[in-house]
Amino acid sequence: MSAELKHYISALGQTARAASHVIASASTQVKSAALQAVAAATDESRDAIKAANAQDMAKAEHQGIDQPLIDRLYLDDKGIDRMIEGILQVDALADPVGEVTGLRYMPSGIQVGKMRVPLGVIAMIYESRPNVTVDAASLSLKSGNACILRGGSEAFESNQAIGACVRKGLQAAGLPATIVQLLNTPDRAAVGELLQLEQYVDVIVPRGGKGLIERISRESRIPVIKHLDGVCHVYVDAAADLPMAEKVAFNSKVEKYAVCNALETLLVHERVAAQLLPGLSKKLQEVGVTLRGCAATCALLPLIESACEADWYEEYLGPILAIRVVESMTGAIEHINTYGSQHTDCIITNDYTHARRFVAEVDSASVMVNTSTQFADGFEYGLGAEVGISTDKIHARGPVGLEGLTSQKYVVYGNGEIRHR
Repeated sequence: MSAELKHYISALGQTARAASHVIASASTQVKSAALQAVAAATDESRDAIKAANAQDMAKAEHQGIDQPLIDRLYLDDKGIDRMIEGILQVDALADPVGEVTGLRYMPSGIQVGKMRVPLGVIAMIYESRPNVTVDAASLSLKSGNACILRGGSEAFESNQAIGACVRKGLQAAGLPATIVQLLNTPDRAAVGELLQLEQYVDVIVPRGGKGLIERISRESRIPVIKHLDGVCHVYVDAAADLPMAEKVAFNSKVEKYAVCNALETLLVHERVAAQLLPGLSKKLQEVGVTLRGCAATCALLPLIESACEADWYEEYLGPILAIRVVESMTGAIEHINTYGSQHTDCIITNDYTHARRFVAEVDSASVMVNTSTQFADGFEYGLGAEVGISTDKIHARGPVGLEGLTSQKYVVYGNGEIRHR
């Protein structure tokens, strides 16, 4: 690594730390003004953003980048509208910073509670999706954090155009533009150096492919909020409404393939498999989905491929679906907890007791009843946006929004009390 790059990354960290003190003490009104200004700047810069995105798209196609990544990279007016809506939703959310909860008097006379506070400096490392730039910036700003953003090289021009809108919005509200800093180099070595800035950065949030997240988890000296895989399941119970099951399973798979909340393995109770699978498989195959099944599935659908053990672990991120017939709900839960990635799993059932048991026993960040796994998203959960979906169990789990980007400190109020042992 060049001394120049090392100095640049270190300077980013120092500047971010200084900016974090400014944004941590900013009022809700000032943060709101900044978010409104970022939204306005994004709307006014549509042509520039789309032109930059077109450059990235042309480069990606020339380099032969995989189609799922190209799909994530593309940004049109609809995508820009969604970005703006996400900013405004974040603005409309209650400001978590400074909230005091759990205040109670102790026998000594003191009052003890907890206050929600920013984490400090967040470094976000992500691939492809340029909308992540504005999502991360908005959530960091609202939660009182400074952030350093490093998008993928394939979205470099798009990210720079969006970053310019964020800087413009911050400055319009009288805040330092350095509250949100976007790396100005696609050099991969910059990521390695960023991971060593433990004196300036409080948490790393990676968002991208398994290889990226594994590398960051392995190399980082800084705490990481992560998820490695999105091996999501839909289990169709014996007590399911089968038309509903067909609709939900189909949407869970095909609404968007290249997302971490897409259905990858369908589990079907043996009592309803013969009724459900022929019609559902036909619909899936008509839109180009390749099916791989267990022996019982292949007996019902003899023209599909046989699944192997590796298929149950696979996050396809494409038009492939594994199907397994199970003898019971116990078998479905055991399969999910064995092969799943603790991301998002759903049961389709009309039996309330079965739904309660599934929710209690499936160990995932999002557990659903009778709805598409593709709803596992910060925007759909009312968070406005998200910086990622965490499958960790400490601090933040599931879509990470404002609360996930804050911590708590104890606050103690007294009136001259002293301790006697």
